[in-house]
Amino acid sequence: MAAHTQEQFELFLSQLKETNQHLDFFCDFEKIEQNVENIKLSLHMLNSLLGADDLRKAVETIWNRDKTAFQVMNILIAVRDEGKKYVLNATNQPVIIDSFFKSIDGVMEFLEETGLANLFQNQKITNLVDYVFGIETGLDTNARKNRSGHLMEDQVEAILKSYKLDVRAEVYSSEWPELTAVLGDDEKRFDFVVKTTQKTYLFEVNFYSGGGSKLNEVARSYSDIAPKINSVDGFEFVWITDGKGWLSAKNKLQEAYNIIPNIYNLTSIHDFLVSIK
Repeated sequence: MAAHTQEQFELFLSQLKETNQHLDFFCDFEKIEQNVENIKLSLHMLNSLLGADDLRKAVETIWNRDKTAFQVMNILIAVRDEGKKYVLNATNQPVIIDSFFKSIDGVMEFLEETGLANLFQNQKITNLVDYVFGIETGLDTNARKNRSGHLMEDQVEAILKSYKLDVRAEVYSSEWPELTAVLGDDEKRFDFVVKTTQKTYLFEVNFYSGGGSKLNEVARSYSDIAPKINSVDGFEFVWITDGKGWLSAKNKLQEAYNIIPNIYNLTSIHDFLVSIK
């Protein structure tokens, strides 16, 4: 027997939200500013390379004063991992980027091969601090995927706490031997655990504004794990998900909806929390 009716599923779909993002979602300027501040002194030193008639001589001047200033140059080509990325050098040998910063010849090769030398001498870049701020802003967009997940978790956590429930975040299944018995050796981390006098509820939380194969995988995974958890006396699996990305995978979502008794969105979660409080 299905856990829900067709009418309930249609209502669930109609409640899915377009987005859960505010304008402050797109860029974490506090983090960006701190990243720039951490290397600001080195960037100011490297500013003397901009417009230099003799670029090598300008490099030598900085090198003789403080050769460590060049160790931040990987960010000038939008590489954040401290220059540990491998590239091919002029002889097609794989080397890590920061190996170029160990000699004046290496610095010159880096500047010339990346195209920065031309930009510097033609003053296409006028201030490296401002330039890196722009790079950091661009790189920060890569963190949006993680922020989106955390944003949903933060929203759900605030809702759970507003009901004065006993809430814990990021709890592992290994805490309960009876769950390990049904879940197997793979340790499962739950976004939240809510313990009431009747049951312990294990929450998974996510939001999808766009489609993709990930949605099918998530629905399939939770459809498998929910019955196992629910078979253990005193435990229930709860899935809180939202976002119109599900409209592109609604068949797989409906399969999960018919298997998992406790599946809610940001609208219907309140009815559930009232019932368990």
